[in-house]
Parts: sequence; C-alpha cells; structure tokens
Amino acid sequence: MTNDDLLSVTCWGQKRVSKTTKTMIRSMFVWAVFGILNTFIWALVAIFLSLFSRSGRLPHFYSAAPWSKIILWGTGVRVEISGLSNIDKEKSHIYIPNHLSFFDIFSLLAYLPVDFKFILKKELMHIPILGWAMKRAGYISIDRSSPAKAKCTIDRAVDKIKNGDSFVIFAEGTRSKDGHLQPLKRGAFHLAIASGSPIVPVAIKGTKEIMPKGSFKIHRGFVTVQVGAPVETINYTKQTMSDLIDRVTDALKTMLEQEK
Repeated sequence: MTNDDLLSVTCWGQKRVSKTTKTMIRSMFVWAVFGILNTFIWALVAIFLSLFSRSGRLPHFYSAAPWSKIILWGTGVRVEISGLSNIDKEKSHIYIPNHLSFFDIFSLLAYLPVDFKFILKKELMHIPILGWAMKRAGYISIDRSSPAKAKCTIDRAVDKIKNGDSFVIFAEGTRSKDGHLQPLKRGAFHLAIASGSPIVPVAIKGTKEIMPKGSFKIHRGFVTVQVGAPVETINYTKQTMSDLIDRVTDALKTMLEQEK
C-alpha cells in the first residue's frame, strides 16, 4: 500500500468517525432537551389541564400534541398524513397502526386529528410525572401477568369506548426490527368485537430510518401516515376473529406496499 493509499484510508476513517460523533452528540442533545426537559414541562401542563377535563381532551390537544410536534421539529422530522376523510370524528374507533419506532407515537399524537388514548404496559405508568400525566389523560395500563388482569383492562377500555373514547393500539405488540409487519395479536380485536367499534388501519412509513428499534441515535427524516378505510366489526364474533385479523392485516400490508 502506498503512502497516498494510507492517507486516503486515514482521511476516510476520520470523516467516518467525525460523522458518527456528530450524530451521537446531536442525539444526546436532542434527548436532553426535547426528550427530557420538553417531556417534563408538557407532562406538568397535562396534569394541570386534566383538572378541567375529565375526558382527557384538553391534555391530548393542548399538551400531548404540541409536545410531539416540538419533538418532531427539534429532531428535523417532517410528517405527511393522508386519508383523513376516512375518519368520522363523531364516532369512537380503534386505530391499529404498524409499529416501527418511538417516532410512530410522536407522529400520531401530532398529526392524527382526533382525541385518542393509548393502552400501555403498566411499567410506563410508573415513570415519574409522565406516568401520572398519562393516567390523568385517560390512558389505560395493561397488566399481562394474568389473564384475569388483562381481561379487566379490556373491560375498562370497552366502557371508555362506549362513552365516546377512541384508542390507538399497536397490535403487533412490539416494534418491528426489520420493518416488515409482524403478526397482529388478538387483544385489540377482542376489544373491537366486545365494543362493536370499527377498526381503522393506519400505515406508517419512514420512522424506522429515523430511530430504529435498539438504537438511541436520531436521524432527520420524512414520515408518511396513511389512514385506511374503517373496518366494521359488528358482524364478527370470537369464532370469526381470525377473519377480522386477516382483513386488517391485508389492509395494512396493501398500504405499506404502496409507493411513497
């Protein structure tokens, strides 16, 4: 190897290290300012607003939504949403998106223009300040330690839906590592059938490139959110639940396979 070759390799390595270092520094800054400080401030706002809103509508639109928009702005992420004509804001729905990244949550909170709740792992409700804010906003925690406790969560959610609430449920159960849609779990469909609420499939693209599962590095990017046509559930039963799961899965796959 010549001296010129060595110099070329050294310069390439320096550029690579420099780029990686810049990404890490930027990610640390983003997490400190937009992840921690921003979350703490808006969580306090949500708790305050919840004093005037038993339904959680005020915390959703005037705390969770701006919190998410600030995170997206601060990280250099642009979001485009389509299919909003498929939403009937006068009805309760269960929205089932695919799940690629934490940025799925921010994108939905910021740009899905309906008041909705999440069903979360119970451990998330134990996060100081944020957990209290989520509880005050009407989010429900699920305890999977026993079928009886999980059923209690479903019963609470059914009551909320019948009282006008909508839910977003990541039915895959966890974020996809490879970007492909994983099998949808039955819990969301139990809830849909029990409540009679239509299911709205939502296809999210682009968030994996911004922050994939297992990484805390944040990259700038572009996200698309496509809201699909509602799938009525009133004619489905526990015995035909598999057919409902297949129908929603096919709807998601069709949207995800479309060109951006």
